Amino acid sequence: MTTRIERLVTSGQFTLDGGTWDVENNVWIVGDEREVIVIDAAHDAEAIAEAVADRTLTAIVCTHAHNDHIDAAPALADLTGATIWLHPDDLPLWKLTHPHREPDRHLLDGQVLETAGADLTVLHTPGHAPGAVCLYDPGLGVVFTGDTLFQGGPGATGRSYSHFPTIIESIRHSLLTLPPDTKVLTGHGESTTIGAEAPHLEEWIARGH
Repeated sequence: MTTRIERLVTSGQFTLDGGTWDVENNVWIVGDEREVIVIDAAHDAEAIAEAVADRTLTAIVCTHAHNDHIDAAPALADLTGATIWLHPDDLPLWKLTHPHREPDRHLLDGQVLETAGADLTVLHTPGHAPGAVCLYDPGLGVVFTGDTLFQGGPGATGRSYSHFPTIIESIRHSLLTLPPDTKVLTGHGESTTIGAEAPHLEEWIARGH
């Protein structure tokens, strides 16, 4: 069976530090005809469950715990029986959205999540959030970056729990060292590649200070 990657775009709001913004999020579904995982259960549990259809959802993996990436995770877990995975450094952010529900499992740097032909290596990439992670599959030639790296630069670091020098170091050491043709599948917007973004690191640093 062929491993495939599907993108579902959901709409909702991002809320932090007293502000609210309308956003569209990429929800990534990775697996085959029988079994999948979901990366970032954003906004609409029923729409995500419909996209999963009759396949077994084994895990809901959170790239970080900003509300727009996790707001539908508990409802989707309840609908499907899947386990919710989050890096423990993002528990303070998680509790802002879900004070009465804990994630089921903790993500750790270097661990490999296996499902339906995919082997996703967890890369801890703090900066946008303390527990932000990216998920790299060398076999598929993709890295899911959440809000750490986008087409055109790093994720935002102007709000609580974020730090610009830290995200730059995460990108430099954990992402730009990947093969240049690695496809970057992001938390919002369109995809890019490591090779397309790598030459711009110094520009981002200059812009960020």
